[in-house]
Amino acid sequence: MTSTAQAQKSGAGTAHPDHLGHVIFIAAAAAMGGFLFGYDSSVINGAVEAIRGRYDVGSAALAQVIAIALIGCAIGAATAGRIADRIGRIRCMQISAVLFTVSAVGSALPFALYDLAFWRVVGGFAIGMASVIGPAYIAEVAPPAYRGRLGSFQQAAIVIGIAVSQLVNWGLLNAAGGDQRGKLMGLEAWQVMLGVMVIPAVLYGLLSFAIPESPRFLISVGKRERAKEILAEVEGDKIDLDARVAEIEHAMKSEHKSSFKDLLGGSFFFKPIVWVGIGLSVFQQFVGINVAFYYSSTLWQSVGVDPTDSFLYSFTTSIINIVGTVIAMIFVDRVGRRPLALIGSVGMVIGLALEAWAFSFDLVDGKLPAAQGWTALIAAHVFVLFFALSWGVVVWVFLGEMFPNRIRAAALGVAASAQWIANWAITASFPSLADWNLSATYVIYTVFAALSIPFVLKFVKETKGKALEEMG
Repeated sequence: MTSTAQAQKSGAGTAHPDHLGHVIFIAAAAAMGGFLFGYDSSVINGAVEAIRGRYDVGSAALAQVIAIALIGCAIGAATAGRIADRIGRIRCMQISAVLFTVSAVGSALPFALYDLAFWRVVGGFAIGMASVIGPAYIAEVAPPAYRGRLGSFQQAAIVIGIAVSQLVNWGLLNAAGGDQRGKLMGLEAWQVMLGVMVIPAVLYGLLSFAIPESPRFLISVGKRERAKEILAEVEGDKIDLDARVAEIEHAMKSEHKSSFKDLLGGSFFFKPIVWVGIGLSVFQQFVGINVAFYYSSTLWQSVGVDPTDSFLYSFTTSIINIVGTVIAMIFVDRVGRRPLALIGSVGMVIGLALEAWAFSFDLVDGKLPAAQGWTALIAAHVFVLFFALSWGVVVWVFLGEMFPNRIRAAALGVAASAQWIANWAITASFPSLADWNLSATYVIYTVFAALSIPFVLKFVKETKGKALEEMG
């Protein structure tokens, strides 16, 4: 019997949980790792200039300290799938929470620049694990009818984490008299900004004890009865639980623990579906989205905006990011993943092209001319809006859904790792590129946004409404 036929027999494809609120809580708790991902990724925005001043480093060295966390992210993402297959999704979340907590304390109390860089790598490893485990776990526990919306919780949590970090940074900056190195609680303001992450890190760890293990993992280790209990929780007791377990077992029967070797094949090293996942990850980063979250304060200050206003603009961009993500959550299961991706690509091209045009003008008295300044500010918000309502959400949903069961964990790990490497490339290169030519830098991002359109049209298949066992 095929996976599709079994899904029809068990009723999984049309399953509706008896207690949807409980399923939402489970998905939201798992997505708390996304909140930490967003918070940790963006909180450094408020410390960039302070770190430059305290340690007296240039743009290239500063970029490496900012970007080095992404190396940890790539390692964490690449190894999380294998760890999750061995010890379970929940244990992975708990390890990630501990590493987040340790990293927050260490980053707030560094002895030197190398020490700060080390703690950022530790935090990066935790982010990388969370970036893989969150969407994979949610995809495995969510009923197919709700999987797109619940899967988008990961990105929603990321953008809320970004916004909260910008709001906290802005509040702490004001409390320190507008000086990133002003004193707060016996520390410099930027140290407090980095240390505050202890609070959500501990909360993430506590929430991981309140949600069940993935039914697919439980079945893989022989705990069928516990898997049925959880399936009844999340998909409702109207489905045929024995048939549902048999369906999952059938999909896993000829499988072994996914490994890097399973991804090999085809004419270009990896299987084609793995390359599609890598391509989605790379395009998501090469449009330059994280410049808006790692360097926005520095960017606005470089074109004449005062520090306090630059922090405020970073916060308003984060709010637009949330609005776009909510739009995506509403439409991802209605119009599908591919249409949203294409709409977003077109909008990003427009926003990025306008930014490139505005930044091509010379500064007058240290500021962009008024028309170009407002154009740059509005275009930056347009770009973030269209990214958030499309690629910000659909890439994570695609990566949680698109791979066959036999390679899902390993393939998701490779794709997420590629995403972090691409993120590192953009983050590490931006300060030097901006010093060279800010307008040309945005032209490069515009070109990648434009190239994402034919990529989606030719290589990316819709996954809306399909059971995971149907993939591949």
